[in-house]
Amino acid sequence: MRRLLDNAAGKRKGISYAKWGHLFIAPFFIIYAVFNLYPLALTIYNSFFENYRSGLKQVGPNFVGLANYVKLFTPDDTGTIDILKYAGNTVVLWVGGAIPQILIALLLAIFFTSYRLNIRGQQFFKTVIYMPNLIMASAFSMLFYTLFSNVGPVNQLLMQSGMASQPIDFFTMKITVRTLICLMNFLLWFGNTTILLMAGIMGIDQNMFEAANIDGANSVQTFFKVTLPLLTPILVYTVITALIGGLQMFDVPQVLTNGAGNPNRSSMTLIMFLNSYLKTSKNYGMSGAISVIIFLITGLLSLLVFKSLTQKD
Repeated sequence: MRRLLDNAAGKRKGISYAKWGHLFIAPFFIIYAVFNLYPLALTIYNSFFENYRSGLKQVGPNFVGLANYVKLFTPDDTGTIDILKYAGNTVVLWVGGAIPQILIALLLAIFFTSYRLNIRGQQFFKTVIYMPNLIMASAFSMLFYTLFSNVGPVNQLLMQSGMASQPIDFFTMKITVRTLICLMNFLLWFGNTTILLMAGIMGIDQNMFEAANIDGANSVQTFFKVTLPLLTPILVYTVITALIGGLQMFDVPQVLTNGAGNPNRSSMTLIMFLNSYLKTSKNYGMSGAISVIIFLITGLLSLLVFKSLTQKD
C-alpha cells in the first residue's frame, strides 16, 4: 500500500505544466499569424503577379516575376522615377513633423519632471498637451483646409489687416502645403510623445539625480550624463514608432490635397501612391510591390535608428 502511495506521489511530482503555458500563449501566435504573417506573405506573393481591373475586364492574375518592381523604378517621360520622388516627399514631411515633435516633447518632458522646478498642476498640462491626439487626423485636416482656404479666416484676417490685398492660395504653393502637413503631424502627435518621455524620465531612480546634484553637476550635465543615457530605450521606441508612422503617412495629406498630392505631386506620399493603384484599377500586383518596398525601407531605417541610438561609446 505504501509503495502504491509513493508511486502516486512520484507521478504527481513528475507532472509538467509547461504545456498549459504554451496553450495560454497560443492565441497570440495564432492571431499574429492570421492578421500579420498571412497578409504579409500574401502581399509578397501578389507582387509577382499582374492582377488588375481595366474597365469591366479583369486582367490576371498572371505571373510576371519582377516586372512590377522593374516598372516602379522605370523613369516616366520626364525622366522622373515616381516611387523615388514620393519616397523623398515622405521623408521630407516626416522630418519636418517628427524631429521638432521629438525635440519639443523632450524639452517639455524634462521641464515638467524637473525636481528642481517642481511645477504644480502637471495633470492639467498633461491633459491639454495630449488633447490634440484625440482628434481624428481627417477632421484635423478638414479644419486646417477650412482655415487656410481662399475664403477662410486666415485670408480674411490677412486682408483686413492690410497684409494681403487679395486671398492667398496656400494650396498652390509647395512650401505652404508641406508646412501645413508638418504642422498638423506635429500637433497631432507631440502630446503622445511628451507623455511617453515623461513616463520614461519619471521611471529613472531619483537617487541618480540627487547624486549628480551632490557631485556638483548642473542641469545640462545632468541631462547628458544621467537623463539621456537612461532614457535611451524609451527614446529609441519613440523614434522608431515615429519613423514607422511617418512612412505610413496618408490621412493628413490625402484630405488636405484631396488625394492629388498637389502642387505638382510635392505632397504625394508612398501610401498615397499605393492607394492610387488600388482606388482606380484595383491593381493588387503593383500595390503589393509598393507595399514590399515600404516594408523593406521601414525595416532598414528602423534597424539603422536602433543601431545608432544604442551603440556604445
